[in-house]
Amino acid sequence: MTDMLNGETLGVAQTLITIGGLFLLGLLADLIGRHTPLPRVTLLLLTGFIIGPSVLGWLPSFTSGWFPILTDIALAMVGFLLGQNMTRKRFHELGKAVIAMSIGEVVVTALLVFSVLFMFGVPFEIALLLAGIAPATAPAATMDVIHESQAKGRFTDTLIGIVAIDDAWGLLIFSLLLAIAKAMGDETGAAGIILSGFWEIGGAILLGIALGLPMAYLTGRINPGEPTQAEALGLVMLCAGFAVWIDVSYILASMILGAVVANLAKHHNRPFTAIEGIEWPFLILFFLLAGAALHLGALAQVGILGAAYIVLRSLGLILGARLGGWLSNTDTETNRLIGFALLPQAGVAIGMALLAAQRFPEIKDTLLSVVLGATIVFELVGPVITRWTLKKIGDAT
Repeated sequence: MTDMLNGETLGVAQTLITIGGLFLLGLLADLIGRHTPLPRVTLLLLTGFIIGPSVLGWLPSFTSGWFPILTDIALAMVGFLLGQNMTRKRFHELGKAVIAMSIGEVVVTALLVFSVLFMFGVPFEIALLLAGIAPATAPAATMDVIHESQAKGRFTDTLIGIVAIDDAWGLLIFSLLLAIAKAMGDETGAAGIILSGFWEIGGAILLGIALGLPMAYLTGRINPGEPTQAEALGLVMLCAGFAVWIDVSYILASMILGAVVANLAKHHNRPFTAIEGIEWPFLILFFLLAGAALHLGALAQVGILGAAYIVLRSLGLILGARLGGWLSNTDTETNRLIGFALLPQAGVAIGMALLAAQRFPEIKDTLLSVVLGATIVFELVGPVITRWTLKKIGDAT
């Protein structure tokens, strides 16, 4: 009995020490990110990779069991917060040009990445999933560059509008392509693919609406004007749990949940304050364990695929934004440069890759390695190019 109790005590101690150490590593990554070109998301991923089994092996083995549930929690929060941009007021404020360019860069990027990769022999599932991940951008990194550059002007306003909405479009595209890849893997035929895709997307939308309607009315009544963390977190987790249970996209369901609340919760001042206040600790664990899940051998094997993904994504964003700008009669300079300012890619893309890796564990190493490698490149080079475009257009001095 004494030995068992000692073992249980040791297990609890190891768990608490591990959680405490990971949170402090997250704090350190945040501090370093403020004084280097690397954002904290990239630093967290790299730190997780270094302390993981591929390099130092410092993480206890039991942490591998945390990863699936942390992925679900973190991405449910990300989806819910993305939903706050899907409002009637936001669409009216953004205008035709922003809507057209955001849709253009998402669709063209996905089509270009999939068609070229598949044409040159990349397996169907990998090409399709990378196509779904490619349109995702990095609103936090882009906004940080704008703030640092003190940029103001029409180009800057357009850029802010696009990064505020394109991750939502990207999530819809990703959910659709993930459903197709999953259905193709089941070998159920054309009818099965259509039905599976319809359920994956349609079921998530219906679930988000079904929970969003009561959430919009009920939350914020205990503390008028500001929903409590228990209310908001409870309903978001409930949405994610039901989505997993009925086998639909929980990140899309959470985004629809957020969109319904953002449009209908008139008695709230900031209905997303509660989730914003509690999201970061979960994301620290999420990104550190995501980095730890990467394998060194896989990183060395995806050089050509990773380079192709980087080039194709860049071309897709530039050409897609130009197409949308041309269709909406945007001025020439904005149309020519806006795609370059959208190159940063960070947390949402990593989250999508992790969700895809859960569904397709057989290609996890390749998928995560390509997306992580590209994220490092885009987060190093992207903000520099964004700053250059703001100076080139004349919005930043």
